[in-house]
Amino acid sequence: MTPQVKKVVLAYSGGLDTSIIIPWLKENYRCEVVAFISDVGQGKEVGPAKAKALRTGAIKAVVKDQRKEFLEEYCFPALRAQAKYEGSYLLGTSLARPVIAKGLVETALREGADAIAHGATGKGNDQVRFELTVMALAPHLKIIAPWREWKIKSREDAIDYAEKHGIEIPVTKKRPYSMDGNLWHLSHEGGELEDPWNAPSKHVFLTTKDPALAPKKPTNIIVSFKSGVPIGLNGKKMDSVALVEKLNNLAAAYGIGRIDIVENRLVGMKSRGVYESPGATVLYEAHRALQSLTVERETLHYSQVLSVKYAEMIYYGQWFSPLRDSLEAFFGQAQASVTGDVRVELNPGRVAATGVRSPYSLYQQDLATFGEDAVYNQKDAEGFVRLFGLPMKVVGMVKRNKQ
Repeated sequence: MTPQVKKVVLAYSGGLDTSIIIPWLKENYRCEVVAFISDVGQGKEVGPAKAKALRTGAIKAVVKDQRKEFLEEYCFPALRAQAKYEGSYLLGTSLARPVIAKGLVETALREGADAIAHGATGKGNDQVRFELTVMALAPHLKIIAPWREWKIKSREDAIDYAEKHGIEIPVTKKRPYSMDGNLWHLSHEGGELEDPWNAPSKHVFLTTKDPALAPKKPTNIIVSFKSGVPIGLNGKKMDSVALVEKLNNLAAAYGIGRIDIVENRLVGMKSRGVYESPGATVLYEAHRALQSLTVERETLHYSQVLSVKYAEMIYYGQWFSPLRDSLEAFFGQAQASVTGDVRVELNPGRVAATGVRSPYSLYQQDLATFGEDAVYNQKDAEGFVRLFGLPMKVVGMVKRNKQ
């Protein structure tokens, strides 16, 4: 028996899955549906999504601009931690889900709803990210996940359902990709990408230019940071949204930020994802170079250890967990001195830091020079090396005596 639900707030994008969920909820739960549309930088989709939600049966469609919140409270903390899942993935979708779910909960409470719904599948990570956020912020709300309930088993089934109910959808059986876009990235899954032997077709990429067709002449830009947070370009202070949009345009023109990986999903399976993260790729490279100049050795090395855990927690949907809060406190302190400028060079398909400066620089030329200096007495190194190598020397002596 279907539980009694009067009003549901649905995380709505206007894509294939959420497009068919509104009529399905009304048919199966006989409830009112409010569509919540989060703008995290997906572009021109927001306006049409609102109209479509109302057209397909929602009693109300709420649009919230979360772009600034998304960048400053989610993406930039991940950047400061140099968080990359499995060393490659810049976590664009993983970071967007908790901010969307937070807006979803706020809307549900304001609208007096007794449930929320989402379009994540039972095989994916997003179901965990949405639901853990709801559990943390509003544990009393019921969670409806249609993909775990309905008889639809594939994207082809979903397309058939949409056609049967007269719902226009942004995918076809010829282009069946699952895509998720925001200011931090655009992801692509499904279709021929499900076979990891298949190279991505040229038509898969929608934001980044083919590196082979990119300008041959490099472009140099200067990215400014304050305490690990990007604040400006080429000497001009910029709002977070404008800064990332500008970097996206500059880097996309060079085909920078294409990532093709097979990743380990939280639910236990491997999946193949193709990502376009032009601006984020530039920021990660610039930030990496600046912190190498301004963070002392032990803090930097320990940050690299914790970065792996931080990325895992984001990927696993644990943004609102106590441990994530504690790790954020560590990175906030560790990044206090990461202030300065980085010159980066954009070339076809790649970005590289070529210069870095900071008032907190720990690089001392008189110590690092190979020339004569008055600060570092090279004779002091003899005793240091002897003491540092003593454990290895003892082991070597024991081995030699047993031969």
